[in-house]
Amino acid sequence: MKIIIVGDGKVGFTLAEHLSQEEHNVTVIDTNDDALRHASESLDVMCVKGNGASISVLKESGAESADVLIAATSLDEINMVCCLTAKQLGAKFTIARVRNVEYAMELSHMKRELGIDLAINPENATAVEISRLLRFPSAANIETFCRGRVELMGFRVREGDFLADQPLSAQTNKIRELPMLLCAAEREDGEVIIPDGTFIPRVGDRLYLVGQPAGLTAFFRLLGRHIPKLHSAFILGGGRISHYLSNILLKMGMQVKIVERNPERCRHLSDVLPQALIIQGDGTDQELLEEENASASDAFIALTDRDEDNIIISLYAMQQGVKKVVAKSNRQNYTGIAHAAGLDSVISPKLITASHILQVVRGMQNSKGSVMNALYKICDGHAEALEFIANETTHNQGVPLKDLRLKKGILIAVLVHQGKIIIPDGSSSISAGDTVILISRNHGILDLNDIYEESMLDLGAAQ
Repeated sequence: MKIIIVGDGKVGFTLAEHLSQEEHNVTVIDTNDDALRHASESLDVMCVKGNGASISVLKESGAESADVLIAATSLDEINMVCCLTAKQLGAKFTIARVRNVEYAMELSHMKRELGIDLAINPENATAVEISRLLRFPSAANIETFCRGRVELMGFRVREGDFLADQPLSAQTNKIRELPMLLCAAEREDGEVIIPDGTFIPRVGDRLYLVGQPAGLTAFFRLLGRHIPKLHSAFILGGGRISHYLSNILLKMGMQVKIVERNPERCRHLSDVLPQALIIQGDGTDQELLEEENASASDAFIALTDRDEDNIIISLYAMQQGVKKVVAKSNRQNYTGIAHAAGLDSVISPKLITASHILQVVRGMQNSKGSVMNALYKICDGHAEALEFIANETTHNQGVPLKDLRLKKGILIAVLVHQGKIIIPDGSSSISAGDTVILISRNHGILDLNDIYEESMLDLGAAQ
């Protein structure tokens, strides 16, 4: 597909990286020479210098024949004008990053007039992701499928865990009978494994479980990691994510305290969040944190503009014994450092945004095949969790899973058949209308038929 990305910041570059890896024809537009040079040297993309809202620049970039235009500059207004102009030139589908809280509330009424097919709000999406972690604090990360009926959670193996240093096949019947499945593992060196019964978890491994929420809760109770409901949150940084997150947490009945350096921002937050306690000060100052009794909060969320500060101050909160600690970081190398230091819940707005847009793009590529309902990057972006709806085009219906030859690195983790959630075994099979949740180390899965070896596709077509 021909895809134009306007804006080569963190989100734009991440999108260009993932989309070019999936062999799309990607053009990046930006006014910054350094950003374009970095993209040109690092990625297989075409770069155009200029204002993405300009008709001449969009024409030069081929907007008339573009399948998708993604406007991801730092200014909402520019993004909206980009989409409007591109749509008038002939672009088939437009996506705008819209961050302003006021715009986001009104955008549903404005999209058609502005030529926007899809609006993405990374800050709101990030806030929703963090709120899930606070609802289920035992997990390091959470993704949802089937409208919340199925969840995927990650956690780190610690010293003394009963899972450590023994094969999965040796686990107790009580564990095996829970409505859940251990579906992926990431070693400390970055190796991603789709486990079977012979897999032996090690201390430090990041394991991923998928299943019904009740089953996952029961598992964490057995593991001794269950954390009861959280009642208070201490938030560092008063940006847009904090605004969205505080609204969610207050509705959940939690007490919210926000520390923000900028006095004007503090006044604004006090006006729009009257139920929250707003403190003006430097949230990275240990003395301030001690004065405000940050360690007594159930949750500590670091959302400043500096990834380094978020990681460092989150590690401090962990040392103080805060039950749940979450840090925002867009830098992949920082995420690895944080995990190595024991900080498991690290949220990346750019990856959340990229996953959402990739899902949309892949769905457009596969308009006649099985429907993709969800796509999440897991294992620090090295694997994917996907949700499909099987239909009449899906091959090998009714064939037991044990008889299927799947591509290496693919696991069918969950089936939802006629509303019933099934952790499949070898006798299970896929039928039209089923929801199928996959774990894949392969990128670029567009359709359920992409999971089979070629010989199985031939067999499925002949059926």
